[in-house]
Amino acid sequence: MGSLSITHWLIVLVIVALVFGTKKIRNLGSDLGGAIKGFKEGMQESEAAAPEATAQPVSANATVDAQTRRPVSQQ
Repeated sequence: MGSLSITHWLIVLVIVALVFGTKKIRNLGSDLGGAIKGFKEGMQESEAAAPEATAQPVSANATVDAQTRRPVSQQ
């Protein structure tokens, strides 16, 4: 149960090309490349737009104020 050899991968590639056609595979590759490029640009924009957050340490004895609400009964 080792890894597949190069001949196995070539057979799989030929079968995929016959099933989907080279045009669909080419379009899929360009679409995937465009999506990755857009994702990288979005990440760079979000990093540039996000100000650096200065985290303040929370002590072990810190008190958290909160309010609770009763659920509204549905009638």
